Amino acid sequence: MKIIIINGPNLNLLGKREPEVYGSQTFEDFFSELQGQFKDVQLEYFQSNVEGELISKLHEVGFSYDGIILNAAAYTHTSVGLGDAVKAIQTPVVEVHISNTHKREEYRHTSFISSGAKGVILGFGLQSYVLAIQSF
Repeated sequence: MKIIIINGPNLNLLGKREPEVYGSQTFEDFFSELQGQFKDVQLEYFQSNVEGELISKLHEVGFSYDGIILNAAAYTHTSVGLGDAVKAIQTPVVEVHISNTHKREEYRHTSFISSGAKGVILGFGLQSYVLAIQSF
């Protein structure tokens, strides 16, 4: 099974950014743990702060991978283009968020990704990614 995790803006700062919300572990360290935990899954990781690069990556992998885990971060609430890209591809997408976005600011309660996603997992910290992998 081949799954890619695609992370959006500011997630490259995990471990430094708002540790009370996002924790103190870097995503790179966490990703190494995931690879050890899911040895039978070919896991890849891509992160970008640029909306167009995220869309291009979805197009690139969206017809050949078994699963996509997408944490579009703030673009979740603003990007019609990312939402359209999720709907345009064949590979199932699980939308993931580290925090419970419904306990945060009102504008974070809207997702342009959810309507095209296989499912949504939020609020379980980095464990949200584990749950997403298990969903495939």
